[in-house]
Amino acid sequence: MRGDPRLEIGGIARAHGIKGEVVVHTHDPDSEILGELESIYVGGVEKKIVEARPSQKGWLVLFEGITTRTEAEHLRGQVVEVDRELLELADGEVLLDDLVGCKVVTIDGTPWGTVAGIELSPAQEILVIHDGEVERMLPLVDQFVTNIDIAAGVVTVDPPEGLPESKVTVRS
Repeated sequence: MRGDPRLEIGGIARAHGIKGEVVVHTHDPDSEILGELESIYVGGVEKKIVEARPSQKGWLVLFEGITTRTEAEHLRGQVVEVDRELLELADGEVLLDDLVGCKVVTIDGTPWGTVAGIELSPAQEILVIHDGEVERMLPLVDQFVTNIDIAAGVVTVDPPEGLPESKVTVRS
């Protein structure tokens, strides 16, 4: 979520081998960040990385203080996070998590809802936008998303005609 000091990048899938390594699956399979950092957070606890290398199964990571398969197994299913300030973004790049909670307006300034989430698909990311009880799914492409102002918390869109809408189920 926008402003959180840490950002979730994946999770620990399982132990690997007998020396305490774990397999980390990142949300972005092309990410090289685990090979660049000295430490990450696992289940909210900072862990120093001794070694990290990519493999076909995911990233193989060895943490300081984890020396056996049994110790590594205890990390299974834990969320992996990094300090937000360690992420280097190029001009014009944004973190998808930062879009959640942003107000959405059309190009003429008409309120169009709030970004409730991001769905990842093999083809593209999709903004899940809630406007009261209406849910809209808008592809995150330049043609439809014309401006993103993270500082102001506003996403400007030019949605296509006939975009399907559905009712949001409100849970209390």
